[in-house]
Amino acid sequence: MKILLYSTGCPKCNVLSRKLDNKGITYTIVNDIDEMTELGIMQVPVLSVDGCLLPFDKAVNWVNGMEMVE
Repeated sequence: MKILLYSTGCPKCNVLSRKLDNKGITYTIVNDIDEMTELGIMQVPVLSVDGCLLPFDKAVNWVNGMEMVE
C-alpha cells in the first residue's frame, strides 16, 4: 500500500501525521505545492491511499479504522 501525506506543516497536517505515526502506518510526506495543484488539491492535509485522495475528515476516519501495525 502506497500512502502519501500532502502537507504544508499546518496544525491539521500535524494532527494527521501524529495519527499515522501512532498507528505505525508508513507514509511519505509530500510538500510540493506544484504537485498538489496539479492534483487539484486546494487545501491540506490530503492523504493519498493507493492513489485515492482523502480530505482531512475522511483521512482521519480511515486512519482510525486501521489496525495498529507492530
